[in-house]
Amino acid sequence: MKRLLPAFMHSTVEMSFMGVTFLTGLAIAFLVPVLSLFLSDELHVRPLLVGLFFTINAVMGIIVGQILANYSDKMKSRKPLIIICGVAGVIGSLLYAFDRHFGVLVSLGILLMSFCGAMTPQLYALAREYTDAENRAAITFSTVMRAQFSLAWVIGPPLAFFIVAHFDFTRLFSGVAILYVVCVIIIARFLPEIPRQIAHVGKNAGSIWQNRRLLLLFLSSFLLWTCNSMYLITMPLYISKALHWSQGMAGWLMGLAAGLEIPVMLLAGRYSHRIGNRNLILFSSMSAVLFYMVLLSSHQQWILFAAQIPNALFIGILAGIGMTCFQDLMPGFAGQASTLFSNSIRCGGIVAGMLAGTITEWFNFEGVFVCALVLSLAALVALWQINSLQMEGSTQ
Repeated sequence: MKRLLPAFMHSTVEMSFMGVTFLTGLAIAFLVPVLSLFLSDELHVRPLLVGLFFTINAVMGIIVGQILANYSDKMKSRKPLIIICGVAGVIGSLLYAFDRHFGVLVSLGILLMSFCGAMTPQLYALAREYTDAENRAAITFSTVMRAQFSLAWVIGPPLAFFIVAHFDFTRLFSGVAILYVVCVIIIARFLPEIPRQIAHVGKNAGSIWQNRRLLLLFLSSFLLWTCNSMYLITMPLYISKALHWSQGMAGWLMGLAAGLEIPVMLLAGRYSHRIGNRNLILFSSMSAVLFYMVLLSSHQQWILFAAQIPNALFIGILAGIGMTCFQDLMPGFAGQASTLFSNSIRCGGIVAGMLAGTITEWFNFEGVFVCALVLSLAALVALWQINSLQMEGSTQ
């Protein structure tokens, strides 16, 4: 019994990590895909204001996330902070559910959801500390967690569009609030308290400005997430207003991509030591280039569904391996490394909001995909430079 008890406790902790990741992923998958439609159809704002909303949301997320990241790496345990972020998600979701004033949602609503957004990198930072304390393979554990997130996106977008079509946004966002309530309960009850250990690291180990590879990694990640954010913002409107298909089609496309991402993430985590993380992310950017080329070349439904294969390779590898790459380049700063990766996503959201709104307002939806293609090519060049720097460092 004494031998079985620690194994049971470890499995409970690990299942709790996976469960919280799935539920938070489901909450985000309910909210993000329909947010542009919510602002356009429910609040009746112009495309330019839709882009402005996403931009402000990303800026606030970066500010709040970085402040909490610096604070979390100095705390004895980051678990109480994760609980606070979850509570903010509950309150913010209820605000989206019952308030219809653009000014309130773009200010208080975004502030609350920015605190909630810091929950994900802090959860991954806690997971990294847990795997280090238990001498577990960090990259395997993190990729399985990311797979739970993608699994949530398989069912989240189609179900979100179904709820909006047959019910309303109020019920959808109320469901998001319930998901965060369950997350807070699981976190408080089952996630471990990992005491902070002060790592003996160099003076500039936690600084992005002193590491060219880290700068290039951040730049490439930022560019790739910009492309993905523009796609998520534009696709629902592109499907319904340009191609005149049903709104649910966007949900099925996103759900299919998320489903394909799961085996991609798991395989990337399994073979990362053999292939190399940088080579995998390089392949991710190549897949992004192919994906946006296909989007621009055809408007047939079956081709758009087939295009989700390179889209899944693009996002699955980047999401599964990217955070670990940041953590490996910033040893001893798990919170800041995880937040830096998340901030590359948020920075992408800032630029994506401005570009998607402006291009759609003055040109057309296809122009957004042309921009995404150019940015993915730029990310490919940046990642190629990382490999060049690595080769130079290995020869010295």
